[in-house]
Amino acid sequence: MARKISVKLILELRDSGLSVNQIANSRHISKHSVSDVFRIANEKGIRFKDIQFMEADEVYRLVYPERHANETLYALPDYEKVHKSLGQTGVTLKLLWEEYQDVCREEGTLPIGYTKFCEGYREYTIVNRLTNHLEHKPGDKIEIDWSGPTMSFVDTYSLETVKVYLFVAVLPYSQYVYVQPCLDMRMETFIRCNIQMLEYFGGVPRRIVCDNLKTGVVSHPREGDVILTDDYDAFGLHYVTAIMPATVKKPKQKASVEGSVGKIATKIIARLRDKKFGSFSELCDGVKECLNEFNKTPFQKRTDGSRYEVWSQEEKAYLRPLPEIPYEIAHWVYGRSVGLDFHVLYLKNHYSCPYQYSGKKVDLRITDKKLEIYYQNERLTSHLLFPGYLSNKWSSHTEDMPPAFQNITIWDAERIRRWAKSIGENTATAIDLIFASVDIKEQGYNSALSVLKLSKSYSEGRLETACELALLRGIRSPRYRHLKAILASNQDLLFLEQKTIRESSVEEPIGYLRGEEYYAGGDRNVE
Repeated sequence: MARKISVKLILELRDSGLSVNQIANSRHISKHSVSDVFRIANEKGIRFKDIQFMEADEVYRLVYPERHANETLYALPDYEKVHKSLGQTGVTLKLLWEEYQDVCREEGTLPIGYTKFCEGYREYTIVNRLTNHLEHKPGDKIEIDWSGPTMSFVDTYSLETVKVYLFVAVLPYSQYVYVQPCLDMRMETFIRCNIQMLEYFGGVPRRIVCDNLKTGVVSHPREGDVILTDDYDAFGLHYVTAIMPATVKKPKQKASVEGSVGKIATKIIARLRDKKFGSFSELCDGVKECLNEFNKTPFQKRTDGSRYEVWSQEEKAYLRPLPEIPYEIAHWVYGRSVGLDFHVLYLKNHYSCPYQYSGKKVDLRITDKKLEIYYQNERLTSHLLFPGYLSNKWSSHTEDMPPAFQNITIWDAERIRRWAKSIGENTATAIDLIFASVDIKEQGYNSALSVLKLSKSYSEGRLETACELALLRGIRSPRYRHLKAILASNQDLLFLEQKTIRESSVEEPIGYLRGEEYYAGGDRNVE
């Protein structure tokens, strides 16, 4: 993937209090780039809270425009009018945003996005103390947070006490709650909790309101702050929901989850305080049982049943359906070479891509179950990922193979075999064994050539001896790593010396051997 300066990420990290050196070292960005973003942001007065709901490309263009940006980029909505209009029957923020866009088009001004529109309205209601006029709408949002109180279990093997953190989420309309015990609060764990949360609720809301702690920072007691990066943005794009962090020190923006955290601490943590758990799975089962009971307990101050009943009978229908494929956490591996066999090597296993890309550099996107190959931002193909304990496995798509292999490389099996035979019989045997170990002969090209190229570093004679020694040791298919180890440690020279000694020590007749009769005093005049 093409990598530009992550301007939005730099501004986010800067807002959380990190220095130029800390950002450069932790995110593998040059200090010059980070300093440049700091300087331009200071000159233009750009703060992260101003651009946090913009796309990364928009922020990049804002900081590095082709020409100076206008002082006013967007035409701001009239939030007083918006608030009054929301009191009318059937009027929603989405409808008002669309009408606002129409006005901007007629006036030739630039409208803000829907996420920014909603955030601006939220700020307006808080500043003007209009929160009491807001009513929760079914399926509109989910509020999430980490519980302050924690739990623990005693590991039965190590007898150590292990701390457990609780991820809490709530649908404000029905007050339906989800709780997930976690062993840490890392970013990957946080995203997995979000995925499981949506599956538990059975749908996707319009927006997710998460705790901010300086714009997207979750406290981690052992390793410091865990910063919400582009992974969480990708999660929101996959489920088509707006991620809207609450403003720092504004608990009213997520009052439902703040209240639910306290209730969870009372109903679940307190109830399980005297129970001893011997494993993480036992604790999870205990929390799940208490959670189901909590959600099905009738409201004390409401007359419309329980949280579960309101969710299942009223709110669930307003949630958008989950996508067919859940979001998968992924990481990237950049600049991998495609071999002559049109395969890419990843963790000792081989994955094919279209043969036209042989010799080019590609990028790999790795998830828990899948490997995808990209070339210049374009996805070429995907494979099921081999488990980590497997090695030297090949995943080859028929459509990736060329109609005639000899058209894509000057090397073919016959030429490789001729080279091997010119070195010696043992080398030729080793190359034949390499081709015999693969399903498709082209899969053996790289392995065979890497063996033959050892003759340039160590001489053809030494390679021939090393192949002979490897075959005598019973190696079924001598590869580069076997022969390199023999040559680097001079085992071939020692073997050749011992072989020469053995061949020269074959016993030969020396003189005339007299019989026993001679030493017994017999007639020595033997005719």
